[in-house]
Amino acid sequence: MTDLAEPARPAAPPRRRDAGATRAAILEAARNAFAATGYDRTSLRDIAALAGSDVALIPRYFGGKEGLFTEALKATIAPDRLRDWDRSRFSRDVAEMMAGAADIADPRTRTFQFLLQAATSPTTAPLLGRAVQERFLAPIRDWLGDEAGQERARVLAAIYIGFLVERLIRGAALEGPERTAFIERVTAVIDGVIGPG
Repeated sequence: MTDLAEPARPAAPPRRRDAGATRAAILEAARNAFAATGYDRTSLRDIAALAGSDVALIPRYFGGKEGLFTEALKATIAPDRLRDWDRSRFSRDVAEMMAGAADIADPRTRTFQFLLQAATSPTTAPLLGRAVQERFLAPIRDWLGDEAGQERARVLAAIYIGFLVERLIRGAALEGPERTAFIERVTAVIDGVIGPG
């Protein structure tokens, strides 16, 4: 009898894994999950499922849930955003942004949701405090560049966060005379903190 079967092919090389892409997918999934449901109500299985990866990879790449949260927090607070911002336009730019609608798809809105969730958990609030100091207040202080920079940075952060909350609660963009007055007053408040451009 003749064997008509095809000759055996060599085995396909194992699929190459991309650790960097997997780590990035887990980190992005964590940022989204922590923003949506907070630290305490988010499981590593939830994050792995969102990332399309094995839950066992999270401890390998991040050491566990707290390590993943810390990395997600660092990725969320970008310390270099102010570096190239034209200081003479900063107050007005922020005022115009705050007069607009809170767009849930806007990465800044998701960032703020992540930070709000972190602030409400006894587990993550201390981690948030350190990250805010290092990655938010310190760059603002450096950008302001004077001996009172730390105090002014804290006041500016409080004003900014307050306007973010107001915008999220309001939802819709301001219009007409109310928008104009809002932009002018917010610009004046921020100018009063940061000083001349």
